[in-house]
Amino acid sequence: MATNKKVFTLRMEDDIFDKIGKLATAEHRSMTNYIEYVLLEHIRKIEAEYGPIEIENES
Repeated sequence: MATNKKVFTLRMEDDIFDKIGKLATAEHRSMTNYIEYVLLEHIRKIEAEYGPIEIENES
């Protein structure tokens, strides 16, 4: 199954990593899925307040 998701490296302090792991476990999510979920929720909140975030397509 193909995906259009990009892969990148994310560096963070050990304590932040551990806290995210604990939150992800409580939500029954992988850390990657939890981080994506939190970011998507933040984007939805910002866009609800300020309108859509415009991005340029480089196609």
